[in-house]
Amino acid sequence: MLKSLEGSWCVVLGASSGIGRAVALGLASEGVNVFGVHFDTAARQAEVDRLARDIAAQGVEVRFHNANAANRTARAGLVAAVRELTADTGGVRILVHSLAFGTLVPFLPREGWDKPISHRQLEMTLDVMAHSLVYWTQDLAAAGLLRAGSKVYAMTSAGTSQALPSYGAVSAAKVALEAHVRQLACELAPQGVAVNAIRAGVTVTPALERIPEHAVYVARAAQNNPHGRLTRPDDVADAVALLSRTESSWISGNTIGVDGAELHAAAGAWGSATPVRSES
Repeated sequence: MLKSLEGSWCVVLGASSGIGRAVALGLASEGVNVFGVHFDTAARQAEVDRLARDIAAQGVEVRFHNANAANRTARAGLVAAVRELTADTGGVRILVHSLAFGTLVPFLPREGWDKPISHRQLEMTLDVMAHSLVYWTQDLAAAGLLRAGSKVYAMTSAGTSQALPSYGAVSAAKVALEAHVRQLACELAPQGVAVNAIRAGVTVTPALERIPEHAVYVARAAQNNPHGRLTRPDDVADAVALLSRTESSWISGNTIGVDGAELHAAAGAWGSATPVRSES
């Protein structure tokens, strides 16, 4: 049975842009209070402030923190702040891991790239985009903030099975992230907490636009998606809200595609509204 989310709290890691931003706004429209963590320069502060005002305009509480969510010390302080805010409202209903900070350097030298990926770059990417999900879940659970009915979502991509020239480290992080989701889903099952990965289709976000090959990739994805368009951040926000309206933890441990069947569309076959007929 679906239930209202009004009055509950969500924690959104990577809340200031892209999918994290859309999820924060979408959940706020459902009456969910937002604890957002972002890592931005001072140049973006005015934009982040506008986002916070837009969220508050939905009639909910909002707390934004500019901090490195993958830093152990920062995380300890943030979890303490979450505990103080949510102690009287049942803890954290929704945790969204949407951290998209990683290196886009190829594994081996090639034209335009004199140096291959370093040990530090590879470790950082895995730590921020994958392992931090485990650490945040551990700390929230230890603080008693993940309770029966809570939902944990991690944003993955088709990069788990596809390769782009500069996407190797992020691809590895997404594979690890999905493995972490499966493990956490099993370990949190006795507590009634569901953990899932959301695999969005190709979505134009600041993180995507940092990929050197993104323009060609985006054009081909838009042409091939059976819906005739790319995935939008709001599509993902809608899915998170819908999946969160149940107390059940029976949908757990999955990678859930939110891509309009993009992953399954045969390459190039859906790029025209006119059916392609074979010659007899």
